[in-house]
Amino acid sequence: MAKKDIAAKAIEIHKKMGGKIQIGLPVKIKNRADLSLVYTPGVAAVSSAVAKNKKLARDYTIKGKMVAVISDGSAVLGLGNIGALGALPVMEGKCALFKTFANVDAFPIVLDTQDPKEIIETVVRIAPAFGGINLEDIAAPKCFEIEEALKERLDIPVMHDDQHGTAIVVLAALINAMKVVGKKINDDKRRIVVSGVGAAGVATIKLIKKYAPKVSIVAVDSEGIIGKNRKNLSLIKKQLMKEKTIVADEKGDLADAMQNADVFIGVSKPRVLTQTMIRSMAHRPVVFAMANPTPEIMPVEALAAGAAVVGTGRSDFPNQINNSLAFPGIFKGALERGVMQITDSMKMKAAENLAALVKRPTAEHIVPGPFDRGVAAAVAKAIK
Repeated sequence: MAKKDIAAKAIEIHKKMGGKIQIGLPVKIKNRADLSLVYTPGVAAVSSAVAKNKKLARDYTIKGKMVAVISDGSAVLGLGNIGALGALPVMEGKCALFKTFANVDAFPIVLDTQDPKEIIETVVRIAPAFGGINLEDIAAPKCFEIEEALKERLDIPVMHDDQHGTAIVVLAALINAMKVVGKKINDDKRRIVVSGVGAAGVATIKLIKKYAPKVSIVAVDSEGIIGKNRKNLSLIKKQLMKEKTIVADEKGDLADAMQNADVFIGVSKPRVLTQTMIRSMAHRPVVFAMANPTPEIMPVEALAAGAAVVGTGRSDFPNQINNSLAFPGIFKGALERGVMQITDSMKMKAAENLAALVKRPTAEHIVPGPFDRGVAAAVAKAIK
């Protein structure tokens, strides 16, 4: 279906439905007896029990099964800062995917503020009703501050999906892609270039380095390679160098970074990668060009230039590397097991479980599809 046709059809469906989620009831209220149990006077006994023992809220209310999907609309898809109402259709879609893929209830909440402190305080105030917080489409670098503050202050799992959902699926794809090309990830001879050092890029870099500490990772932003020679770097980029998560003694642009690279991971902008750059990479290179909807290089071009494995964020090409493979299962596992934090160990295990669903990886099949059986369950098993 052409892009124009998809857009028109989407508008039509959304107008007809009036949104993508609705409230359903697990019990029927047919008479006064039912009413007395779900509301007054019976509900007073439930409220009293929960007030005395707050842990009972997980069993007696929606808290044990409801995730809040929260955005300030500051970095929505490839649309940029379109505000709270502009973000609402995307947050509704996220909730629909939670229910479809993992049978997890979720509710969209868009905030009419883009001030980090106000966002933090607002989420803390509404958190008692929820079993987990899924942050979404919040711009870097404030997304790092917001997530860390909420993780410290809340006793329920908090995850910024643009960061960690993406990182989990990229790692899963990388595990299988390296099998296809016959290379080990955790090898000091391996070189990975990450283009784009925003929310997704930073989290991906950190998770890969945690999983494969020997690998060399070169980070590239819009001004070139991030290294000691660069001035006016953000705190998070300085930390990546200080912690030796990325190579810090190189300089130049993306073309320089790509020399002899084994892997390119793009979470940046359309058309920044060229065939010439791919030809300069190591033998049987892996290219994940995930800018959406237009990738850093189109898959056909990447393959023609010699890429052995190509992945994108799009659904109309093989190897769709999309965080929808991760977040439903992450929160399914978190809610079922009552975990308070989503740790790096859980994320790495989730990536391994995802990769293991593809029994025999090939160049055109390195990750499962979102509709494949067992995806959410496999990811959920990692959360414990």
